[in-house]
Amino acid sequence: MSGRAAENGQPVIQVTGLTKRFGDKTVVDGFDMTVPKGAIYGFLGPNGSGKTTTIRMMCGLLTPDAGDGHCLGYDILTESRRIKERVGYMTQRFSLYEDLSIRENLDFMARMYRLDRRRQRVGQALEELGLADRAGQLAGTLSGGWKQRLALAACLLHEPALLLLDEPTAGVDPKARRDFWDEIRGLSDRGVTVLVSTHYMDEAVQCDFIAYIAYGTKLIDAPAAAIPRQVGLATWKVEGPGLAELARTLAGAPGVEQIARFGAELHVSGTDAAALGATAQARAAAGPQRWTRQESGLEEVFIHLMAQSRDNFARDNAAPDGGAAGRRA
Repeated sequence: MSGRAAENGQPVIQVTGLTKRFGDKTVVDGFDMTVPKGAIYGFLGPNGSGKTTTIRMMCGLLTPDAGDGHCLGYDILTESRRIKERVGYMTQRFSLYEDLSIRENLDFMARMYRLDRRRQRVGQALEELGLADRAGQLAGTLSGGWKQRLALAACLLHEPALLLLDEPTAGVDPKARRDFWDEIRGLSDRGVTVLVSTHYMDEAVQCDFIAYIAYGTKLIDAPAAAIPRQVGLATWKVEGPGLAELARTLAGAPGVEQIARFGAELHVSGTDAAALGATAQARAAAGPQRWTRQESGLEEVFIHLMAQSRDNFARDNAAPDGGAAGRRA
């Protein structure tokens, strides 16, 4: 597979059986994935599930203990240096120099990459990320949202074909997150492939595809819109008074596997749609709450999958209590 393969209709990433162990713990276990060019691929899962480790192995930044594959047309085991030259990696922690200005940080990064047209590239990055008016401001004085823009600008200086974003909007306000995702969608429209790990459901819905990883194992991998249907989770929305008490009385009712509080609503879910529907209709008839059948969303699915996951780093290797994990009322 040549380095041009990804530009000729082949997947940008194709990996099989990726496995990584740290000591006696298997952090990633037999991971397979195919990523098309220009896709925004979201990686969801509990903390410590191996999301970042998986992404780094897929892109040749970390050597797997088993498995193989290609990224951008290069072998992840033997050509990692070629891959790194074409990847932009934005970590969760701001890692640029706080005592340098925005322009100085970008110029330094351009020197590190040994880029040609350095001044032109820095100027273009400042304009495209809306940083030009702040170019002289010290990075350490920026808010979280502006630091995020600067970090993204630094990632894009060498015009990467693939972006890796590790919890990129942690601690950033909602407007800054929306602005950030507008930039990411624009990059995707221009053919840049994006892998992003996130905990935010409003970010997950921005992704074209989602892989849910739980403690080293991929539980689901599909187009974002198809995931609730694939999981087969039925959900009823409940509105009205006394929701906290209702949640307590619903525990263990036929068809009820998960009860989650969303503001002034309860979302009651389960995989046995008929049993859940019978419970919902009986409760609705008794009142005083209103029950409405609705499509399950990604957040209900996320809670459902997490409740079934076994923490392979837990000392006693016990599975979490499926009932407790799903109930937030």
